[in-house]
Amino acid sequence: MIRCIAIDDEPLALELLQDNISKVPFLHLVSACDNAIEALQILQTQTIDLVFTDIQMPGLTGLQLIQSMNVKPMFILITAYEKYALDGFGLDVIDYLLKPVALDRFIKACYKAKELFDLKNAYKEGNASMATAPYFFVNVEYSLVKITVADIIYIEGLKDYIKIHLKSSAKPIVTRMPMKSIEDQLSETLFIRIHKSYIVSIAFITSIRKSSLFIDNLELPISEHYRETVTALTAK
Repeated sequence: MIRCIAIDDEPLALELLQDNISKVPFLHLVSACDNAIEALQILQTQTIDLVFTDIQMPGLTGLQLIQSMNVKPMFILITAYEKYALDGFGLDVIDYLLKPVALDRFIKACYKAKELFDLKNAYKEGNASMATAPYFFVNVEYSLVKITVADIIYIEGLKDYIKIHLKSSAKPIVTRMPMKSIEDQLSETLFIRIHKSYIVSIAFITSIRKSSLFIDNLELPISEHYRETVTALTAK
């Protein structure tokens, strides 16, 4: 079941939203809120997978609610104002519904959310086998992007995010994941940690110096903590 909340400051609109949610068999309504502040408190204390929210509300708006969250559930915006559509999709919402919302259009948006929800769960279940699998999926905003292990050149850590640099793409894939998490799931025979901020595919290493490693013309630092590991690699 997808755990969801509904937010709308208009009582009749909130009642209609609750009724629509009750007609979707895979949705479980945790709470119906008439303001975004109340909803934010629920989001901070409970596991919520999907949020249906109006945009124009007193105090905290729907868009401000989305922007205030670092780790976001899925969002479906429901509003009377079409002018907010571009802002909504800029925040990677699942869908944007205009009032009055037809039930078939509402259900279509819910199935879009279910598809992503099921993909995320499949990713979590299969995550433990990443080390031996030829590919894996990472969360990029509201999509799951397929990464082929053999295509990875190196991985760069940036606080709570990582950049996966690929041979097939000039632009790295950016996803929210700790370095330790992906390091634990990559094969030690294929990848080597050289720095707190870098994991490198052994296949793409072209040369090694005492304190740096090269991938063609790209120079990456080797920290003191990982120097012994890199030295062991050269002895093989």
